[in-house]
Amino acid sequence: MPEITPARVRRCPDCDDFPSVAITTGQTNPDGTRKTLTVACRPCQGTGSVPRHAVAATSSGR
Repeated sequence: MPEITPARVRRCPDCDDFPSVAITTGQTNPDGTRKTLTVACRPCQGTGSVPRHAVAATSSGR
């Protein structure tokens, strides 16, 4: 049987691996497309994962 090796990084508990989102502002550009803002998750800085040791320090016990 293969041994299970723990992952070196964990999924970010704040964004749940969806680190970047596009938010529409409701306004339109001259060509008719919507104006959007791209926002990145602050704790993981847009990577979607955090180092394994940081999860224990940041988790709130939810």
